[in-house]
Amino acid sequence: MDWVKIIHILCVMGWMTSVFAVPRALIYWKREHAKSGEFGPLGDLTVRLYRFSSMLGVIALITGLWLGYSWNFPTWVWVKLALVGALTGHYMMTGGMVVRAKKGEFRESDFYLRVFNEISVLGVIAILWVVVVKPF
Repeated sequence: MDWVKIIHILCVMGWMTSVFAVPRALIYWKREHAKSGEFGPLGDLTVRLYRFSSMLGVIALITGLWLGYSWNFPTWVWVKLALVGALTGHYMMTGGMVVRAKKGEFRESDFYLRVFNEISVLGVIAILWVVVVKPF
């Protein structure tokens, strides 16, 4: 079971890289696109990071469900899963922005993307609190 935890934590760390970095990268990609009008290396890096990290997120979810099952899904696990579901929705919204950016559409302002990025930080803090404190 320890190996499942290790894989889970490792994959969560990898997924968090994308959750935190891609909205920020979109800001710089938007600026790069405004100057050059082309896709550019920053866009390529952002797309690759999003794709790679999404697979880590899937593995993190599978191992997390495995762990929850092995613990008979106590209440705190259900709360964590609900918060992870919200963070997944946030990540999917980020994916929509990446797809649009790939087409050269940057609808969101820099300010919006910065705030959007910080919302994910609050979500992760909530998840960590539930996991560490296990209040339920």
